[in-house]
Amino acid sequence: MAGGLLQCRRIMLKLLALCFIIYLQYAQVAEARIRHYKWNVKYEFKSPDCYKKLVITINGRTPGPTILAQQDDTIVVEVTNSLITENLSIHWHGIRQIGTPWSDGTEGVTQCPILPGETFKYQFKVDRPGTYLYHAHYGMQREAGLYGSIRVSLPDGKSEPFAYDYDRSIILNDWYHQSTYEQATGLSSNPFVWVGEPQSLLIQGKGKFSCSSLPSPAGVCNASNPECSPYAITVIPGKTYRLRVASLTALSALSFQIEGHNMTVVEADGHYVEPFVVKNLYLYSGETYSVLIKADQDPSRNHWITTNVVGRPPNTTVGVAVLNYYPNHPRRSPPTIPPTGPIWNDTAARLAQSQAIKSHSGYIHTPPPTSDRVILMLNTQNSIDGYRRWSVNNVSFNLPHTPYLIALKQNMHHVFQQTPLSDGHEFLNYDIYSVANNSNATSSNAIYRLKFNSTVDIILQNANTMNANNSETHPWHLHGHDFWVLGHGSGRFNISTHPKQYNLVNPIMKNTVPVHPYGWTALRFRADNPGVWAFHCHIESHFFMGMGMVFEEGIDRVGKLPSSIMGCGESKGLGRP
Repeated sequence: MAGGLLQCRRIMLKLLALCFIIYLQYAQVAEARIRHYKWNVKYEFKSPDCYKKLVITINGRTPGPTILAQQDDTIVVEVTNSLITENLSIHWHGIRQIGTPWSDGTEGVTQCPILPGETFKYQFKVDRPGTYLYHAHYGMQREAGLYGSIRVSLPDGKSEPFAYDYDRSIILNDWYHQSTYEQATGLSSNPFVWVGEPQSLLIQGKGKFSCSSLPSPAGVCNASNPECSPYAITVIPGKTYRLRVASLTALSALSFQIEGHNMTVVEADGHYVEPFVVKNLYLYSGETYSVLIKADQDPSRNHWITTNVVGRPPNTTVGVAVLNYYPNHPRRSPPTIPPTGPIWNDTAARLAQSQAIKSHSGYIHTPPPTSDRVILMLNTQNSIDGYRRWSVNNVSFNLPHTPYLIALKQNMHHVFQQTPLSDGHEFLNYDIYSVANNSNATSSNAIYRLKFNSTVDIILQNANTMNANNSETHPWHLHGHDFWVLGHGSGRFNISTHPKQYNLVNPIMKNTVPVHPYGWTALRFRADNPGVWAFHCHIESHFFMGMGMVFEEGIDRVGKLPSSIMGCGESKGLGRP
């Protein structure tokens, strides 16, 4: 009898051990899923604001499909370029691409473009929870409709420092009726032809252009087209909603507001924020935020959601959507006039919001106390050989024909200029309030070489444009990194006094940040991600006109490049057997 019990016990222990091994294997799979997507990118006629035009779609949609994932998942996206006559690349905005710099999706920097008819596979890991984006990064394609959301949640069983019942994503955009080719031609012409203000504002791909304001051929503009009916978010009274609000505008800075509802800001660019309450949220192209709202207003009616242009004289109708209180019909218009939002030129209010964003007290990533290198980047408008350009430290950026990542790994140093770029300290006394001649401006495709693992400070300094009494807002986006936002200020940066005011206690980390008119913004980051990374103004026309640069760091640590990223410039034939 005793021997039988002992044998039974041994069998039970073996079964338990086997079950534990199976559990561990399952847990590992659950913790690191591979999520596959197949996208077909092509032009289609769409009417997002009631005006029919050619739009770039993903599987017939704009915005494209939302990528849903959990932290540490691997994303695989197979992109087929069906644009027929146009190249393509897609950037995964806010994803750091640690170990996969060739999947950043920046044509001319990390890859050759995807040619018409070709299929390209992007594969990367999403290592942090948060709200991110994807969009075209070839020419000015982003504003033709190729964009979407990436929503990364925590692993099962883990919680965030705030509670909510439901999760929703919203992308704000401005919309032009001209094609990107027409705009690019005007921007690169002499005399210069500016793109002008957008025709409408879109909320999750839907807007409303006034068809009566502009004569057009029959059928081109149809105000009753269901494609341009206001976007509706249905809410259940009493519930709390997390709204992931992002901006991918081509030009406009925006304000976002919900009639009668306060918003509590809890996340910015994938980092938890010390919560603060706003009536309206200012957003700049490339930024993402999460706000919490409670459906605690009159449930017998719907309420307006609006967005309006700030930072520029408004010449674009307010964009509208509907907060639909269930069980009201989503198409039922609120009984009030849509709120217009704050005045466009209140720079102080926008600066105050930028300064209010701090890291959540329980999730502070303390920055290094000092930096190894300080680079001042003076943002100016210039004229080079009669052509209007944007520049940094009087240098206007151009992309080479052979992507930097390939050129550097293959030691093709002759394919881009090797002259070191200035750290900009000679511009510390620049008169930011005057229209300068800037006659010494040049164009270049040279890059910044950063010492691996060094700490770098970037001082973005805004100045007057070539128009008197005018300074514009520039949202700057850094690929491959997050940076600490150490401070924002008005006027000219003082290298002796302003660093003493840096927030080294609880600065927020972001990947996109504005520099306000006649102001400065100070950033700090670690050059610890081997690769080649773009840093540029996220306004489409400004980057097209030269407002950007590239950082190289730890290129010798980058693994073997996939042959799929090659095939242009002097990389033709590389990687092939």
